Amino acid sequence: MARTATERDFQWRGRDTDGQRREGRIRARGAGAARSELQRQGLQVERIRRARRGGRIKSADIALFARQLAVMVNAGVPLVQGLGIIAEGFDSPAMRHLIEDLKADIEGGSPLSTALERHPAHFDPLFCNLVAVGEQTGRLDELLNRIADTRERLETIKSKVRKALAYPTVVLVVALAITALMLVVVVPAFQGLFAGFDAELPAITRWVIGLSEFAQARGPLILLLLILGGAGAAWGYRRSPTLQRRAAGWLLRLPLLGNIVRKAAIGRFARTQATLFSAGVPLVEGMDSVAGAMGNPVYADAITRIRDRVATGQSLQQALAASGLFPNMVVQMVAIGEETGSLDTMLAKVADFYEAEVNDAVDTLSSLMEPIVMVVLGGLIGGLVVAMYLPVFQMGQAIG
Repeated sequence: MARTATERDFQWRGRDTDGQRREGRIRARGAGAARSELQRQGLQVERIRRARRGGRIKSADIALFARQLAVMVNAGVPLVQGLGIIAEGFDSPAMRHLIEDLKADIEGGSPLSTALERHPAHFDPLFCNLVAVGEQTGRLDELLNRIADTRERLETIKSKVRKALAYPTVVLVVALAITALMLVVVVPAFQGLFAGFDAELPAITRWVIGLSEFAQARGPLILLLLILGGAGAAWGYRRSPTLQRRAAGWLLRLPLLGNIVRKAAIGRFARTQATLFSAGVPLVEGMDSVAGAMGNPVYADAITRIRDRVATGQSLQQALAASGLFPNMVVQMVAIGEETGSLDTMLAKVADFYEAEVNDAVDTLSSLMEPIVMVVLGGLIGGLVVAMYLPVFQMGQAIG
């Protein structure tokens, strides 16, 4: 069914037959249809527009939706009725509207998998493919539960990686903010005190004062350039696949952090591929969904090349080894799975191993960062304090 046939929510404002101002919300297939319905009710429409979603939809909301829908299907509740019940249970207006859109599409004759495909921002190819398999095989509730399990595991790993990346970033920002504050506020106060000294100031003090004067004179301009540069880099990153690939490759080469990102990508690949293969999705067909679910351009491109090799008759083990991105342990586990016909089981074991590795690596990094934080902050702040008090100590010694 065409997308334009789906009903949508519209917000309107106007006046009733008594001239009193009114406003509200109406569901219709388009703005024209909504206006016609309001006029039929005797309302004079002044403004009508598509209703806002009312917030963002989180990955955890999608996982919960899959879990709840599995319960409804397993209990024999009709799909449309089940979607209505689930929508009422969400506090998020955006999530309620999304489910209502799905419900409207299904009422219009679309299968659930097709309705999901119309919302690619929230339902990735993995989700849609598994739902399609479930509809074809009569195992929709089982596969919806698998989707929920997979998304929850992947989201846990993603949050771990974010934590590993965020911690050093926060430390650096805090260190720079404290240093800038001292240069702009604290050092000038000491500079006025030093103006009455007859003796020459120590070299480190002169250097800090010069840095403070530069920060006061050029600080606003530098801050503006940093903000504009950061915004420009973020804008370019979102729109440039080439830049995304370069950033992902650079991240993989970083010490400690690169190892965490690499293990997370391998665990994500293994978990996603195991889920698809165990659901009966053919290996080559499923790898398209795996590549789309990776979230890492380097590994997504590698999986696309692996898919092409497998499609030409090469074994998955050989294709993984040729990519150079998967450790020998992963290659050997896959080889055993292919030889014994238990590829999904072996991939699940690989996923369990690497997800545990990511957890341990993040915990190790966090414990290592604590002394590094103390050294960095102590070095910066301590150096500035020494630079400011050194002339005072020298003056005291001279008087003594």
